[in-house]
Amino acid sequence: MKSWKKIFFAAAIIFTVGFCTNAFAQVGTETYNVYPDNPQGYENLWNCMTRKLGRGVSNVAFGVLEIPIQIYNVNFNEGGIAACTYGLISGLGYFVVREVVGVVEIVTFPIPLPDCPNDPYNGAGAGYGPILKPEWIITPETNLYNFVYPYTPTNM
Repeated sequence: MKSWKKIFFAAAIIFTVGFCTNAFAQVGTETYNVYPDNPQGYENLWNCMTRKLGRGVSNVAFGVLEIPIQIYNVNFNEGGIAACTYGLISGLGYFVVREVVGVVEIVTFPIPLPDCPNDPYNGAGAGYGPILKPEWIITPETNLYNFVYPYTPTNM
């Protein structure tokens, strides 16, 4: 009897993933948005909710990376002594904020929040956009030592 439950659960997951995927037209290595009125990642309601859930899980799982990122930023801008004191305290503060925002985004992922537009650069009103900016902890601008985004001539 247990094998039927496993088979049903696997089939339900495969059906859900297959049914909810979004179609993209691809030419060469460029990916084009099928819905040009919406920014990349916010094409439909399913993408909005899963992006918000993923952002929340990322914030909770990797929020601790705010500490070395802030230490590095302060060290780069103001020097080593400031990095040891102010950078550490700033990193701890950003870490706590990132964790709280991550929990809020996980809990409220199916609900659009006010003042969180889907387009993080333009727009207003309720939506599934980021509460905290930058949206992700490590961005191409904060990619220390090419750890997450590899340095290539195309992303200088």
